[in-house]
Amino acid sequence: MSKLLDGIELPEDLKKLAIDDLPKLASEIREFIIDVVSKNPGHLASNLGVVELTIALHYCFDFKRDRIVWDVGHQAYVHKILTGRKSRFPTLRQYKGLSGFPCKTESIYDPFTTGHSGSAISSAMGISCADEILGFKRSLVAIVGDGAIGAGMSLEALNHAGDLKKNLLVVLNDNEMSISNTVGAFSKYLTKIRTLPLFTDLKKDFHHLLSILPVFGKSVEKTVDHVVEMIKRGTSPGQIFEDLGLSYFGPIDGHDFRVLTGTLNDIKNLNGPVLLHVITEKGRGFEPAYKNPTQFHSSGKFEMCNGKMKPPASEPKKTSYTKVFGDTLVDLAKNDPKIVGITAAMPDGTGIVSFGNKFPDRFFDVGICEQHAVGLANGLYAGGLKPVVAIYSTFLQRAYDQVFHDVCLQQHGIVFAVDRAGVVGNDGPTHNGVFDISYLRNLPGLVLMAPKDGNELRSMLKVAIDSGKTVAIRYPREDVPDEALTDSYETFDIGKASVLREGTDGVLLAFGAMVYRCLHAAERLSARGVEVTVVNARFAKPLDKELILELIRNHKLIITVEDHALMGGFGSAVLELVSDEREDVNKILRMGIPDRFIEHGPRDLMLKNMGLDEAGIADKFVAALELLDINSSLTKAGKRRLSV
Repeated sequence: MSKLLDGIELPEDLKKLAIDDLPKLASEIREFIIDVVSKNPGHLASNLGVVELTIALHYCFDFKRDRIVWDVGHQAYVHKILTGRKSRFPTLRQYKGLSGFPCKTESIYDPFTTGHSGSAISSAMGISCADEILGFKRSLVAIVGDGAIGAGMSLEALNHAGDLKKNLLVVLNDNEMSISNTVGAFSKYLTKIRTLPLFTDLKKDFHHLLSILPVFGKSVEKTVDHVVEMIKRGTSPGQIFEDLGLSYFGPIDGHDFRVLTGTLNDIKNLNGPVLLHVITEKGRGFEPAYKNPTQFHSSGKFEMCNGKMKPPASEPKKTSYTKVFGDTLVDLAKNDPKIVGITAAMPDGTGIVSFGNKFPDRFFDVGICEQHAVGLANGLYAGGLKPVVAIYSTFLQRAYDQVFHDVCLQQHGIVFAVDRAGVVGNDGPTHNGVFDISYLRNLPGLVLMAPKDGNELRSMLKVAIDSGKTVAIRYPREDVPDEALTDSYETFDIGKASVLREGTDGVLLAFGAMVYRCLHAAERLSARGVEVTVVNARFAKPLDKELILELIRNHKLIITVEDHALMGGFGSAVLELVSDEREDVNKILRMGIPDRFIEHGPRDLMLKNMGLDEAGIADKFVAALELLDINSSLTKAGKRRLSV
C-alpha cells in the first residue's frame, strides 16, 4: 500500500492533499521519525508533539516567501521532512548529515541556525520590521514553546512587539514542558488557561455575526466592541497577552487539523502582533515517549515495539562527569546545610536533579532564564548561603553580564558547574562549549578549573565550595576515564598544577579532558623513543606560574593542549604569562580548536579530526620536535659560515 509521505518532497506537494488526508500523513510522519530516531538518537518527544501543527503551518502558509522561525529548533524534524530533506533524514545528527536543529546552510526554509531558547520572537519581529521598511509583504511566524515563552528574551520581544504593532504571528506550542516539567508563575498561568474550555475569541465571533446581520451590523459594531472588551477583561484566558498589545486566540487543540487550519487561515492576514495558543501532547503517538517525555527528549537507541532503551554495544556501563557532579553535590550537601543548587530548566541534563530530589527546599529551577539563575545565586550568597549553579557552557554565555556584574564585581563565592565544556558531539555548533575559558578568565577574581577525571572533579567541587571564591569548573560531555571512583576528597592549593610524568624531550601541558589523552600520547611517544613530561594544569586561572616558568627554562618544547578555542583559551593564557616574564615564547606550541564553528558529529571523531586525540597529539609533538632540530641545525650551520 502506497504511503502519502512517498509523494511529499516539498510544501507544494503537501498543499495538493485534501484536509481529510492529513491525519494519515501525520501518522506516517510519526512512524518515520520514530523509526529513524530509534536507530539514530535524537529529540523524539518534542517532535512527535508538533506533527499536526507543523503540517498545518505548511498547509496554510508559503514559507518560500513567508518565514517560519523555530525557537530552540529541536522540534523542527517534521519541518525538515516537509522541506526537501526527507531523503536525508536518516542521516539526522550524524557526521556530515542533517543538523538536529534548523540550519540556514541546509535549506531556504531555515532563515536562522538556532539551538538556544528565547530568540525566535525577536528574530521574526526583526524580519517584520525590515519588511515594512523595504515595502515587502509576507507573513512571519515564530514557534515558541511554553518553557521558552517565559525566557527573558521572549518576554522582552513580546513587550516590544505589542508596542510596535508590527505584523507577526507567535504560535505558543503549549505541551506543559520544556525538557523537564516547565516551572514558574508563567507556567502556572498557562496551566490555568489549559483547564478552561477551549476558547474561541469573542471579538472575532461577534464581528462575524454582525457582518451577516442585514440591518444592525455596522451601526452597533462599536458598541459591541466595547461590550466584548468588557467581557474579555473578565473571561479571556489570554488577557496578559492582550494587555501587552497582542491579539490572543486560543487555546485550541493542536492535533485537530480542521481547527488548526481554520484558525490559521482566519488569523494569518490580521494586522499587528497575534498570539495563537496551541495545546499539544509531547510524545504523542508513541506511548513510551508520551508517558516519559523527559527520557525521550533526547533519547538513546531504543526498541520501536516497546521503547526499551538499547545498551551500548559490548561496552560496560560507565559514569559521566555529569553524574559525578550530581552525586558529589548531594554528598557535600549532606554535611553542609548552606549549599544550595540552581539550574535553568536543565535539572536532568546537568545532573542536579538528584540534589533537587534530596534537598527540595535548597533547590531552585528558574526555567529558561540563565540571567536570573546567576542573579538569584548572587542574592542567595548575600543571604549567607553557598550557591552552586549547574549550567551548560553555551548557556552560561547568555548570563555573562550577571557573572561580571552580579558575581565577580561583588566578589561573591559562587560556584559554576560548567557542563558540556568542549566539543559536545551531535548537537553541533550551537551547543559546543568551546568559548568559556576565553570569556571567563578575563574577569578579575574568578578561578577557572578543569578536572582530569571523576575523582578530581569531586575534589575540585569541594575545594571550590570551601574556598569562598568565585569558581567555574568546566567538564566535558563524556564518561570519566577513572577505573574507580573513591569516596575521599583530595586537597590541593588553588593555582597549583600536577606533574604526572617526567621526560626530557619536552612537555605536554594539558588542561582538563585533554590530560588523559596526553598521557596516552606520551605512551605512544615513548614507543617511538621520545620521552615527554605530562602536566595536569588543573587551572587556567590562576596559572601555576612557578611550575610553568621552570618548564619553559628547562625544556626546548612545550605544547599546551585544550578542548577549547585557541583564541583566548588556556594556551593563550600560558603564552601571556611567558611573554610577561620575558621568557622564550617560541618554545610554546598550542593545540586546541581552530577559529571556526565546529560541525556536529561524535565528540571523539571531531577531536580526532582536529588532531586532539592521542595519535594526533603524539604526531604533532614529533613534527614540532623535528622542526626544532632542523632549525637548530640551520642555525648552527649559519654560525659556522659566519665564523669562517
